Amino acid sequence: MFNKILIANRGEIALRIIRTCKEMGIKTVAVYSKADADSLHVRFADEAVCIGPAAGKDSYLKIPNIIAAAEVTNADAIHPGYGFLSENAEFSKVCAENDIKFIGASEEMISKMGDKATAKATMIAAGVPVVPGSDGLLESAEHGMKLAKEIGYPVMIKATAGGGGKGMRLIKEESEFQKAWDSARQEAAASFGNDGMYMEKFVEEPRHVEIQIVGDSNGKACHLSERDCSIQRRHQKLIEETPSPIVTQELREKMGAAAIKGAEAIKYEGAGTVEFLVDKNGDFYFMEMNTRIQVEHPITEEVTDYDLIKEQIKVAAGEPISGRNYYPQLHSIEVRINAEDPANGFRPSPGKITNLHFPGGHGVRIDSHVYSGYVIPPFYDSMIGKLIVSAQTREEAIIKMRRALEETVIEGIKTTIPFHLKMMEDEAFKSGNFTTKYLDTWDFSVLQ
Repeated sequence: MFNKILIANRGEIALRIIRTCKEMGIKTVAVYSKADADSLHVRFADEAVCIGPAAGKDSYLKIPNIIAAAEVTNADAIHPGYGFLSENAEFSKVCAENDIKFIGASEEMISKMGDKATAKATMIAAGVPVVPGSDGLLESAEHGMKLAKEIGYPVMIKATAGGGGKGMRLIKEESEFQKAWDSARQEAAASFGNDGMYMEKFVEEPRHVEIQIVGDSNGKACHLSERDCSIQRRHQKLIEETPSPIVTQELREKMGAAAIKGAEAIKYEGAGTVEFLVDKNGDFYFMEMNTRIQVEHPITEEVTDYDLIKEQIKVAAGEPISGRNYYPQLHSIEVRINAEDPANGFRPSPGKITNLHFPGGHGVRIDSHVYSGYVIPPFYDSMIGKLIVSAQTREEAIIKMRRALEETVIEGIKTTIPFHLKMMEDEAFKSGNFTTKYLDTWDFSVLQ
């Protein structure tokens, strides 16, 4: 087992990792930018090293600075959390070259799964269902139009290096193709330095359902059931839950088996998530694989009584997984509390928290790094916490979430709490009858 782990991240996920390390008797090193000097992960780690100025590119994304911090503190492993360098193949490679264990996927696995066209080809070879589309990258707009005729409109073109909805366009008919192609490639090149595009058939009335998997160094994998992440805005998740309201036990087992098949095909090591689209007929298609811990991992932990961070660390140290699959014993919902104003297009709202009170009670969990007096910097992702509730049934979990949200006080800034309160009263949400497109037509004026 590791003696000391450096956490190459910030905020709530850094604090989350520190807590598990303490329980395992492992010393921790926090790295921080100058803007994060007063963050709780800096206070609670055994050691802390400043790695640069406020901007992420000069600190949390600066590989030489992080490696230097690991070497000066004699850390024998690095946990990247999520975001920043968590799915950076070069970072994984550099860690290996410096004899520091990267608690995550190898350079090869990240490269295979990070490029969406390669990931799709890998899953096809493993026998995992995929959305009909191009075999690899499109050569030109003409190539795309010809293929679109074969598989039928509507189609989606997507940036192979994409994420967060960038470089993605829905095309309903051939007359729209060239314009969408040009704008998507331009956006992809600007955002990722890669304008490679691939195409998929557009799945109608889709649900976003992902399977949590864990693999070990022996090439074995298990799954921890599904999470439904269909409540999202502009491809950014806002609410997640498990089990999914639309997934039957039969579908759960099929999707779990497919996810394991895909993970074992690449001998995946660590915690990862295989993401699927589920259509209105209950058919599912591979979308992508995230080779890291997910923001929404706590709901899986709550319904399976399984510490995913602990399992990541154990697997990275060479220990085998238990080998069995885990199924939900409760219903759990997570809402992301962001420093944003949902009544005004989710405009960021950095600033000082003047008053703070988090909820409590049975089945209520808060993962957050903020406190009263904390100043939310404008340089990073706007998420300041995750509120997670668990109950015997979905209906009880919704009621508990509403109560917990009403009990939450965060003053001095705008947050997404008013939106989440409305969603807990929303008839479509309460019935479980919604798709990934639901918020596209949702009436945000009710928040004014």
